[in-house]
Amino acid sequence: MDLETVMQELEALGKERTKKMYQSNGAQEPLFGVATGAMKPIFREIKRNQPLAEQLYATGNYDAMYFAGVIADPKAMSEADFERWMDGAYFYMLSDYVVAVTLAETDIAQEVSDQWIASGMELKMSAGWSCYCWLLGNRPDSEFSEGKMAEMLELVKRTIHEAPERTKYAMNNFIYTVGVSYLPLHDKAVAIAKEVGPVEVNQNTSKSKFLNASVNIQKAADKGQLGFKRKYVRC
Repeated sequence: MDLETVMQELEALGKERTKKMYQSNGAQEPLFGVATGAMKPIFREIKRNQPLAEQLYATGNYDAMYFAGVIADPKAMSEADFERWMDGAYFYMLSDYVVAVTLAETDIAQEVSDQWIASGMELKMSAGWSCYCWLLGNRPDSEFSEGKMAEMLELVKRTIHEAPERTKYAMNNFIYTVGVSYLPLHDKAVAIAKEVGPVEVNQNTSKSKFLNASVNIQKAADKGQLGFKRKYVRC
C-alpha cells in the first residue's frame, strides 16, 4: 500500500465529530478525524513499514502522523529521526502519544528522553517524561536505576508547579507511574505525591483543573494494580 492509497483510506474513515474532538485538544488542519481503533484494519494489512511511516509523518496531517506511529519500526529510527519527528509534533497528542510511545520501544529511549527533559521546551519535556511513563509501565523494574528514578522524582517535586502546562501533566503522570508500576520506589512516590499536592493546570478556559497523583495512586492500590505492567507499549 502506498502513501496515496493510505491517505485515501484514512480520509474515508474520517468522522466530523472525531475531528472536532481532536481539534478541541489542539489538532490543526489538515486532519480527517479518524478514531484510532478504526486504523487497525489498515495496520493489519501494512504491519511495520518505516519508509511509509516517514512519508505519512511528513504530510503534516494529524491522522497520517498518528498512523505513522502505529506502523513505524522504532528500531530502524535513529536519534536524529526522533528529533525530526519531535520537531513536527505541534501538540501533546503527537509529542506524548506518537513520538514518546514510538521512542519507548528503542534502546535509546532513556538517553533521548533525558535530553528532552533538560531542554526547557514544553513539548519536548512533556514527551521525555511521558516516554519514561511508557517505559516504566512496560519494562521490568530491573531495567531502571533506582537512584536515577529517585532523583527524577525529586526533580519533579522541585519544579512541577512552575513547569509549562503540558509538562505538568506528564510530570504528574510520572509520579503516578512510579508509584504504581515501579515497586522499588512506591513509598517514595507516595510521599512525593503528598508533598507536591494538587497541581493546577490552565486549560485556556476560565476554570483551572487540578491534577492529583496522590489520589490516583491510592485508587490504583485499592484496585490491586500495584506492579502493573503493560504487555505492549503500542496498541
